[in-house]
Amino acid sequence: MTTSSNSGTPETTTHFGYKTVKESEKEKLVAEVFHSVAAKYDLMNDLMSFGVHRVWKKYTVELSGVRRGHSVLDIAGGSGDLTYAFSKRVGDQGRVVLADINDSMLKVGRDKLADRGVSGNLEVVQANAEHLPFADNEFDVITMAFGLRNVTHKEQALAEFYRVLKPGGRLLVLEFSKPKFEFLSKAYDLYSFTALPVMGKLVTNDSESYRYLAESIRKHPDQETLKGMMQTAGFRQTTYHNLTGGIVALHRGTKA
Repeated sequence: MTTSSNSGTPETTTHFGYKTVKESEKEKLVAEVFHSVAAKYDLMNDLMSFGVHRVWKKYTVELSGVRRGHSVLDIAGGSGDLTYAFSKRVGDQGRVVLADINDSMLKVGRDKLADRGVSGNLEVVQANAEHLPFADNEFDVITMAFGLRNVTHKEQALAEFYRVLKPGGRLLVLEFSKPKFEFLSKAYDLYSFTALPVMGKLVTNDSESYRYLAESIRKHPDQETLKGMMQTAGFRQTTYHNLTGGIVALHRGTKA
């Protein structure tokens, strides 16, 4: 989609939730959302998912195949839940990079991991998923939990993940998706567009960020579309697992 600037030059637009915005503005708008919610991010995750997000993340860790000595990138790692689990798995000889584009979220994650005693095998890097500051063939595993829907150019991010993975390395994308059943979809819509903004207002004094959350989920590609995007990026053995009736899906692919 394009619009014309004052100079008459077409400017590409994209979606920010249900709004149409200039591509050049989206990154800033998403950043403002996460600056706003960072301090209460973990609390809101527990409240919004009734704690089930911990089960989704545990399942992701189990399917990752991460073992001692591995190098792992947790992109859009936020407050560091997956990073913490991987740090224990890779051991002293391994490496885990907690990366996020948002410095407020990185601070929360870094402080949380320090409080839990994670240090020796941890790196914290501010990074944009579309332009990763890492070498080719650097990581055994890359995970991205609840971050891909906020990326403007998802195809570019997937290409970057493929580039920095080692041959045979695995990508796991945990993200909200499309419920499999009509009754569940309707109930989920009702909850998302009524309860979430109210909850956000009460806990963080910010209802609009959680309205964006609900809208961004609806704009995210469905399970089959995302699987196809991963295959286009070069990933093989690409599969997905629906969790909680498809409210969340875990996509997994391997670099050839």
